[in-house]
Amino acid sequence: MSRHTAARVSSQLDARLEALNSARELAEGVLPDDVLQDVLRLLERATSRRSLSADHTVVGFFGATGSGKSSLFNAVSGAEIATAAVRRPTTTEPLAGVWGAEGSEPLLDWLDVRSRHHAAPVPGFADEETGLILLDLPDFDSTRAANREIVQRMVGMVDVLVWVLDPQKYADAAVHNGFLAPLAAHGSITLVVLNQTDRLPERDVQPVLESLKGILAVDGLGQVEVIGASAVTGAGVDRVRAAIRHVVVRRQASSQRLTADVSRAVARLRDASGAGEAAGVRPGSKTRLADALASAANVPLVVGAVDRSYRLEAARRTGWPVTRWLLKFRPDPLRRLNLRSSAPSELGRTSLPPAGAPERARTDAAVRQFGDDASAGAPGPWRAAIRDAAREGRERLPDALDQAIAGTDLLAARKSWWWPVFNLFQWLALLTVLGGLGWLGVLAGLGYLQLPVPDVPRVEGWPIPTLMIAGGAALGIFLALTGKFIGAVAARARATTARKRLRAAVGEVAQALVVEPVDLEVSRHRSFNTALDKAGAA
Repeated sequence: MSRHTAARVSSQLDARLEALNSARELAEGVLPDDVLQDVLRLLERATSRRSLSADHTVVGFFGATGSGKSSLFNAVSGAEIATAAVRRPTTTEPLAGVWGAEGSEPLLDWLDVRSRHHAAPVPGFADEETGLILLDLPDFDSTRAANREIVQRMVGMVDVLVWVLDPQKYADAAVHNGFLAPLAAHGSITLVVLNQTDRLPERDVQPVLESLKGILAVDGLGQVEVIGASAVTGAGVDRVRAAIRHVVVRRQASSQRLTADVSRAVARLRDASGAGEAAGVRPGSKTRLADALASAANVPLVVGAVDRSYRLEAARRTGWPVTRWLLKFRPDPLRRLNLRSSAPSELGRTSLPPAGAPERARTDAAVRQFGDDASAGAPGPWRAAIRDAAREGRERLPDALDQAIAGTDLLAARKSWWWPVFNLFQWLALLTVLGGLGWLGVLAGLGYLQLPVPDVPRVEGWPIPTLMIAGGAALGIFLALTGKFIGAVAARARATTARKRLRAAVGEVAQALVVEPVDLEVSRHRSFNTALDKAGAA
């Protein structure tokens, strides 16, 4: 493989590993921990392998008891390496045959292979320039747990997997269901050898190989090369060597292995996540949520209080001066709710009745419906995560809504321009009435004292004092009625403004405690799918 091609493959693998890690991080708390831990172990393994020798290819020989795995290992190695097993510290340790000792030690340390044999060159197969490490591993069906653990670990670490099967147990479910089928994505770095073909009649060799290929196809490994061989007679050994050398000289095995691992991890994440996209937050859902929360937070009650408070204040300022003082004894609706001030109260609390069971039920139902709408179409784990995000802040909603209402400027302290105008004319009307009464009182006093009574000026026959009293009273009544009408119209306008402001305040609370957490989860799910698609891109 050329240096340019190697750099390109490495860059692509970098991108896929980075995307896989992003998907794993995004799925934290949503997908099962065991799946995420498997992905994390893969990422750690990939980092470690890529930091070690890229000039060496690790080929592991895996097989069941009696498959002739060690004999085939020796035959391929061209020496009785595996016979040195008696010199191993324990029989549970793998044995390495190494061609190209330079740079192999750190890699073998990472593999935890202590029994190492620097193999002699095998013409046409391997020498010191090849960079090949062959591993003879314990039997995967060993009765010793330590042996099985070594095999399980090595299956996830070697660059190339050589499965050595025998004619008696080549269809054993243990190897197919436990190892081969789960590694279907690793076909490009997998080789299957049917050993001990010398034990079969010659006419049966090909049918058995075809049967094995059919089983492998069911496992998802239909493209894997299957070779018949015999460590005893040497038949097929050269083909095994050639297949291994073909992989080794290309220097792609470790990258192909990690690429296959990434593909498998992506498949596991997809299975755990499920397919689908969340509908997300829609304007209609936000509006319905805000409406429901406004109702539960007694916004209609506050709006009604704004209306009544304005009418009362308008009557106090524009009513008939003689009787308006009686309105001071009527309580202000907004003051009773601790909402009279235009500035937020220091405690940030209203005197609205606390949310009862019906209000809490309506709030919960609105939040739940919002979560259901936003999560529609999402697969199970993400749907649950989005719903949980919607409900996450519901315990804080009552206090937050109350504070939002308390902090909303309802324009309660704002005076209307027409109040002083009406007030001025009301006082002028009252002074006119008083002037007329005073005039008539003086005339009556003069008559009572038998003093000369001057003539009273008249207009169209009506005495001016009488006209002053009637006109002033009529003006006062007219102003009072007109002020009441204007006050009602202005009260509705102010109530409408208050409703808009309160709805905006409730909307901000809903945005902070419900919408944003839900939006974040929806965005996380979309980012997860994007990262997974990138990690799975071949």
